[in-house]
Amino acid sequence: MLLARGRPEALRYVEPGLDGARRSFWAVAVCLPLFAALRLADWLGGGAPVHAAALDLLGYVAGWAGFALLSRPLVAGLGRAEHWPRFIAAWNWCNLAQYVLLVLAAAPGWLGAPAWADQAVGLVGVGWAARLTLDVGKLAAAGLTAVDLLLGLALAGITGSLTLG
Repeated sequence: MLLARGRPEALRYVEPGLDGARRSFWAVAVCLPLFAALRLADWLGGGAPVHAAALDLLGYVAGWAGFALLSRPLVAGLGRAEHWPRFIAAWNWCNLAQYVLLVLAAAPGWLGAPAWADQAVGLVGVGWAARLTLDVGKLAAAGLTAVDLLLGLALAGITGSLTLG
């Protein structure tokens, strides 16, 4: 709850070190039903082919693992390699907070509200996690947020083209 509220004291509960980072990947499993609920509305509403679900799931896993893998050398390049495990742990738990918020915010979207609202929540969460855990400036945090965004867009494009093809 502290992470969802943007409270710096949340880091007291984010286990430092590689063990904490490893354990934080449980967030992937916890978020999976929330991800499926969000995608189900799209699949049912858009009449997507059956294999769309498999491609979306592949994109979900690739996006989560991909950002973790891409961020490690980027964080090292910022001279903050020792902070990466805590950053990725906070990022994982921020994703959980993001998915909960997205599910809560989905009802208005299903009723026609704009998609920018849920996308903004995700971008703010990644930027906040980077600034707080890595102790970097706005530009570095924005750069890491951009990597996460671009990876998501690339994977959405790939899975979308495979769904249509």
